[in-house]
Amino acid sequence: MALQRWLLCIVLSLVGSLAGVVQAAGPAPFDLAGPTLDVVVTRGKVILPASEVPHLAEGDKIWIKPEFPATQSADYLMVAAFLSGSTNPPPEDWFYPCKTWTGKCKREGLTVTVPKGAQQMLVMLAPATNGDMNALVSAVRGRPGAFVRATQDLNQAALDRSRLERYLAAVHSLSQGAPSLMKEVAPLLARSLQIKVDEKCLDKIPMLQAACLTQGQEALILNDGHSMSIAATLTSGPGADLVMAAAATPELGYGIYSPYIASVLDIVRIFDSFSTAQYQYIPALASQQGDKLALTLNAPPSFHSPKSVLVVAMPAIEKKSQLPPLHAVDPTEIYCASRDQLVLPVEGAPLAFSTGFAHDITLNVTGQDGKLIRLPARADAAQGGYVVNTASLQSVNLGDTVRASLVGYWGFEPYQGPTFTLRNANAATDAWELADGDENALVVGRQDTVRLRASSTSCVDGFMLRDPAGKELKAEWKTVKPGIVEVKLPLQTAQPGAMTLLVQQSGVSEPRSIPLQVFSNATRLDSFAMHAGDGQGLLKGSRLDEVVSLAIGGATFVPGELSTQGKDDELPMVAQDLQAAAALRPDRGIAARATLKDGRVVRVTATIDPPRPRVTLIGKSVQPSRSSGESNITLANQGELPQDARLTFSVRAQVPATFPPDQIIEVATQDEAFATRLSIANGGIRLGDARVGVVSLDPARAFGFSAFGPLKFRPVVGNIAGDWQPLVSLVRLPVLKDLKCPADPELACKLSGSDLFLVDSVSANPRFEPAVQVSDGFPGYSLPVPHPADGKLYLKLRDDPSIVNTIALEIQRLPPTQEDIDRVARQKAAETVAPITQPIASEVEPPP
Repeated sequence: MALQRWLLCIVLSLVGSLAGVVQAAGPAPFDLAGPTLDVVVTRGKVILPASEVPHLAEGDKIWIKPEFPATQSADYLMVAAFLSGSTNPPPEDWFYPCKTWTGKCKREGLTVTVPKGAQQMLVMLAPATNGDMNALVSAVRGRPGAFVRATQDLNQAALDRSRLERYLAAVHSLSQGAPSLMKEVAPLLARSLQIKVDEKCLDKIPMLQAACLTQGQEALILNDGHSMSIAATLTSGPGADLVMAAAATPELGYGIYSPYIASVLDIVRIFDSFSTAQYQYIPALASQQGDKLALTLNAPPSFHSPKSVLVVAMPAIEKKSQLPPLHAVDPTEIYCASRDQLVLPVEGAPLAFSTGFAHDITLNVTGQDGKLIRLPARADAAQGGYVVNTASLQSVNLGDTVRASLVGYWGFEPYQGPTFTLRNANAATDAWELADGDENALVVGRQDTVRLRASSTSCVDGFMLRDPAGKELKAEWKTVKPGIVEVKLPLQTAQPGAMTLLVQQSGVSEPRSIPLQVFSNATRLDSFAMHAGDGQGLLKGSRLDEVVSLAIGGATFVPGELSTQGKDDELPMVAQDLQAAAALRPDRGIAARATLKDGRVVRVTATIDPPRPRVTLIGKSVQPSRSSGESNITLANQGELPQDARLTFSVRAQVPATFPPDQIIEVATQDEAFATRLSIANGGIRLGDARVGVVSLDPARAFGFSAFGPLKFRPVVGNIAGDWQPLVSLVRLPVLKDLKCPADPELACKLSGSDLFLVDSVSANPRFEPAVQVSDGFPGYSLPVPHPADGKLYLKLRDDPSIVNTIALEIQRLPPTQEDIDRVARQKAAETVAPITQPIASEVEPPP
């Protein structure tokens, strides 16, 4: 217990540091092997091992038998106990002792029935001693709320740990056998098991990825509402006797740590709170090991007083099963029934992958003759779904398409899973054809791309390109949308003429043939257009990758990045001399000369359109709103615009020299996902005179409440838009309400408010060394923050983390807790018994 207290103090002292540091200083890990329990549950006429039972029900018969090593010398008393909520002591006849070292219990184990009204069940293993049964019963009846909370947290920790163990096992297996597949498999594991994966790890070389992906193991687990609902038990009251409840502790009540860490910290505090001179209680996590439950401990058992009682939580007792919310990753996807093995991607219920609760799962398929076919399905987190052997379907007449469902059991309850659309080999022979516009798109001399259309592409295994000489080359391909694939054809050394594209499909012995016509690499120049005053224009045509330069008068342009749209290319041409390009005047039908790689010079018609509109920014100001003041955040940069404030900025006309009546100022976010147009007509622009306009922007009204980040603006006249210019950075402000700090400066303060997911990090100094990082999508209403060193706290907003702002809140000092008072008393007492190095005074002042 001293070790647990020491570890818990470390956690509390580091609450204001980074989450990773807190996790590293957490309680001892559960890595000590304990005994194994054989647990079987009978409900009606159905018998299941406990590893397949997510919850118990009234009337269930439970058989329990511990397995100790043959060399076991200590005798253990096993006590099965039922609880009925945190405020209701269970009756004494709800406790069932079993002497595991002798008699019937040793031979046959213990069988109990879940009594009516029971809500939780636990099993205790205590070293045999005089009065052991009475002491255990008294402890549970005296503080039922503590044991209720302990069963909840043990169940939650066990379920979370099952996901972590499955993830680690898969990563280690890949690192040993196929490290090159880690980049492909890791995202599927993360999706299936709700595990957080650092994408930066996947950029490392394969041999280093596994070590990176398993750092900070307990912090990898993400919240999963399904497992939390399974772990939670019904309580009959608030559990007021549990003084050390997690919700009252800063390090556990804020929701920024993984549920596994929160549960383990909570368990340590609970068990530490009710140890006696005779017994101390240590948690035992139950993990599924085949049909048995293997127990792991985070502290070595003691056989000296106080002796260690192992506490094992059984599944919660519920009236209604919490069925897994599994759903198809893409409900519109069509899957090929002609493959020997089919993977049906699902997500939403990680326990289906990490436990045996979902069992006897089959894929139910109904043929055209009405016959039901059941195919065994196996959950595989590394493949991201249920794996089904569909070889037997190749001989079944399924018709064009068929719907198939995952069906099985969740514990004792029948379970109806998601439904999928399958397509058999006969349907996969539908005609293939080139997408519209791709008939004349292929030219030799480069890798080219063609799109193919079919009623279904689910059975495609690959593509081969066959030239007139019969030589076949493998072609890369990908599905771009349902029924459309994109194929990259290796035409670098091909000759013009007819070719054949072969489609290889599962369930079809002969590949489908698609005739193609490949053309010579003749460059075609259609047009070149630019605006007067610009430094670049756009060249259109085909095979523009052969263009080296383009000249108009004394201005020379060189190629930018080529893009292809069907059979046409578009190539930006950038001026080498901006002054020469600016001297070009608006005109149509100008002769331009393009130089190709082979030295040929080709003429092309160029158009110089009128100059694009241009304005300059004169100044800007922000009118704060009432809610901006309520945020209690002092923004350090005038370039930040609160979302519900009002921005006014003025611009001066450059081109044209005065503002026309149809002048528009367009304001947008950096990615242009949110944009608004302000004009003279809608009142967004007011003219100071013919050359100066004052623009008003209400971001909340224009963009809604999800826009953020840098804003830019540009002038638009008619259908011609000018260049984008930076404006301000739009930020959303959380509302900070109060800051409460304990007397002990080593303990964290509590910052409360709303919309805290808008906070990036908080620190006690402007260097942010260290800082509390707020997790993505944080849903809570309070945060643990460092104790202010100079009376100030510093904050970075998620929308603009480059700026350090200050928090304008007064610190509310909390009175010292009894624990603080006791610690000071112990320190002063230690000082009074320190070695004497000075003469003793006649009177010694007693310690406070």
